Amino acid sequence: MPLILVPTPLGNLRDITLRALDVLRECDLVVAEDTRVARKLLSALGLPGKEIRAYNEHNAATTTPRILERARTDRVALTTDAGMPGISDPGSELVARAREAGITVEVLPGPSAAIGAAVLSGFPLRRILFQGFPPRASGARRDEFARASTSGVTTIWYESPRRIRAALADFERVAPEAQLFLLREYTKLHEQHLLGTPGQIATALADPVRGELVLVLKASESPKTSAPANGMIDETIDAMLAGGASVSAIAKSLAERGQGTRRDLYARASERKRLRGTSPKKR
Repeated sequence: MPLILVPTPLGNLRDITLRALDVLRECDLVVAEDTRVARKLLSALGLPGKEIRAYNEHNAATTTPRILERARTDRVALTTDAGMPGISDPGSELVARAREAGITVEVLPGPSAAIGAAVLSGFPLRRILFQGFPPRASGARRDEFARASTSGVTTIWYESPRRIRAALADFERVAPEAQLFLLREYTKLHEQHLLGTPGQIATALADPVRGELVLVLKASESPKTSAPANGMIDETIDAMLAGGASVSAIAKSLAERGQGTRRDLYARASERKRLRGTSPKKR
């Protein structure tokens, strides 16, 4: 029988999927981060009376074997307090242990605050990095923000309302012009979107800060490098050919230095090799 990860609504109960309802209705055991939250959710969904067992970072060592034993014969649904189990919440270790034990694992699609915030930001999403919660120590937090601000990757963090102002202050120290998007209380009554620099967002946040928070950093633009003159490229190619480098190796090396596309550089190196009196080998 399977272990099924069931995403639960972040705030709006209508975000539960029909498939998730089917699994919760038919499962033999619900494994929950907090049994009180799970009972409240199941009651609101019209599914009271389910057997629920707690699974969290404090009891994982003792409960994991019992959960896996149940999953061998029964349908076990794993939930978290809100969103996708395993994303900054318990679950990933249980999945790993289930796979080691040969137990089938299923993951239902559903709510994720990190992905929702990334899409709402309007930032480039060809490459994204989810970092969980930032470090609690200010120095480590500044180091992480500084690296992220020059990485060229749109980066996502969760943050506590108690620490968000300190986090924004650290961001302003290392990258005052960074473009950030803050999503507060996603899918809930007081959902808020804030876009701007760290200082602008800190100013717009009301005191006291309440609710669940997701912070998104816009990917930095890659530094533009001026293309070298054709003559300089030819001199470099000639020197590399003289040193015994193959045409494909030259194209790869120069492309990695930002001196053109690999295909164009291959053609150019091939031509330079032909002019030197030999034809490039077929590759």
